[in-house]
Amino acid sequence: MAEKKYESVIGLETHLELETATKMFCGCRLSFGEEKNKNTCAVCLGHPGSLPVINKKAVEFAIKISLALNCSISSRTIFHRKNYFYPDMPKNYQISQYDLPLGIGGHLDVNMGDYVRRVGITRVHMEEDTGKLLHSGTTGRISESEGSIVDFNRAGTPLIEIVTEPDIRTPEEAKEYMTLLRSLLLYLDVSNCSMEEGSLRCDANVSIRPAGDDVLGTRTELKNLNSFKFLQKGLEYEIGRQIKVISSGGKVIQQTRHYDNVDGNTKPLRSKEEAHDYRYFPEPDLAPIFIADDMVEAIRSTIVELPEKKALRYKSDLGLSAYDADFMAGDRKLAGYFEKCLEHCTDAKTVANWIMGDFSALANKEKIHIAESRVRPDRLCGMLGMIEKGKISLKIAKTVFEEMFNTGSDPADIIKAGDLEQISDSNELEAIIEDVISKNPIPVQQYMDGKKKAIGFLIGQIMARTKGKANPKLVNEIIAKKLG
Repeated sequence: MAEKKYESVIGLETHLELETATKMFCGCRLSFGEEKNKNTCAVCLGHPGSLPVINKKAVEFAIKISLALNCSISSRTIFHRKNYFYPDMPKNYQISQYDLPLGIGGHLDVNMGDYVRRVGITRVHMEEDTGKLLHSGTTGRISESEGSIVDFNRAGTPLIEIVTEPDIRTPEEAKEYMTLLRSLLLYLDVSNCSMEEGSLRCDANVSIRPAGDDVLGTRTELKNLNSFKFLQKGLEYEIGRQIKVISSGGKVIQQTRHYDNVDGNTKPLRSKEEAHDYRYFPEPDLAPIFIADDMVEAIRSTIVELPEKKALRYKSDLGLSAYDADFMAGDRKLAGYFEKCLEHCTDAKTVANWIMGDFSALANKEKIHIAESRVRPDRLCGMLGMIEKGKISLKIAKTVFEEMFNTGSDPADIIKAGDLEQISDSNELEAIIEDVISKNPIPVQQYMDGKKKAIGFLIGQIMARTKGKANPKLVNEIIAKKLG
């Protein structure tokens, strides 16, 4: 009997820390990596009698995110208390949103190359982050720790939760969705989106069902996936695990699980909660938020050209390939650098080739962003102009560019100081070529006898004599003429 085919059904819950000046409900400054429990007050520590106040900038950021995700904005929204024991939440409840979220009914189109997966956005809502538990021991795992301490600096940080419909079908789609979402959020300039710092993290709900069925299977939740790689690997393992359970006659248990990137598997944490387990009720200390249409439109007007639209423009107006356009548009700072380059030269394809090639290689090696390098856009274009005019060869240009990357110098100064200007004087080259031909009769005869590759040796000798400065095109023309 043929093995039964299954398909996976995946929905993602993404948590994003907003980069506001202060916390969600108090005036404490946001911080990362500072002295433990330094930025706290009676409100974010949950002291009796303290009253929260809504951060207006966080609400504006939430509206901006919702609009970018094609959501409708609720004209009235409220906060709820989500009752749940968090060891690192001093109030033992979280101020969140429940049945009246800020943004609803959006979507994000994920280009998978051969097809586009439209991922529905169920809701975008605001809440506050928890603190952070720090476990003693070498591994940092609670299971191997003799004790734990809590840092409340993060408690109360403005947090946005973006919940998708169960529209994602593969771990690869989940990874691409998160990649695109992070790019979009960086364009909006609402967060640093650092997965290493925990500013962006993801929970994945996943189930399996027989291919073609409409009924959803029992789902499990993978908690706190903090890298694209772990998201994909965790889903791949969990899908395989569920298929084995069902194929062997067992039943998948609804539970929250943890992906262990060391062992490469998922492990149960607790049974999965439902909404009623949290005993939601309206937050009595916060008034409802009424959002006027003119406020929404004012925020909409601040949204810059987003990656999908920018990539389409790069393809239609600049003639870039789909891959090149997506690469250049996928990072806001990179796109900004690219567009500054185009203020100084019009050959977008050549600029993109250098940025994606030598420039990216050097930047990755030094672990810096291209936009933060010493290479000014006008100087990069100046070097490309010298290649086009035949002043330097492509080979020499690579040497010049490396020096530009290391020092930030003007390419003209580097070329002059190193005597690197290309030799394009036909008379000078002809004399050198005639001398090389006369001193290398064997490869010349091999070429004349039909071994065309022998010309490569002769060209190598010419380049060695000119220290790589001979104009390659002119060399090929002259030597071909000399050898008939």
